[in-house]
Amino acid sequence: MVLVTRSDLNLSKGKLAAQCSHATAECILKAKRTAPKTLERYLAKGARKIVCSTSNLDSLKRIFGEANESGLVSYMVKDAGHTEIPAGTVTVVGIGPGPRSTIDTITSSLPLVK
Repeated sequence: MVLVTRSDLNLSKGKLAAQCSHATAECILKAKRTAPKTLERYLAKGARKIVCSTSNLDSLKRIFGEANESGLVSYMVKDAGHTEIPAGTVTVVGIGPGPRSTIDTITSSLPLVK
């Protein structure tokens, strides 16, 4: 699973962790409904997660569209607006679980979050 965040939001570490957690949970729930065998393999192999960033909302939406077009499990997180950012702000896209090679074609050029 790859979690793609927006670097332009400058979220606190705690907020970023919460948004990535939302993406992870929603991707797992979606995979349970739509790709249960893929989910079983993912969980059996350690449930790997990688967190990358992209520059802005347009780039994040493009990545989400590519994941959907590739048939990957994906989820776009929109914040509820209770803390740091306005309600409805798109923060993270979760991609996977799914084949690493397919996910990598979309995300391999993205920098890791440090």
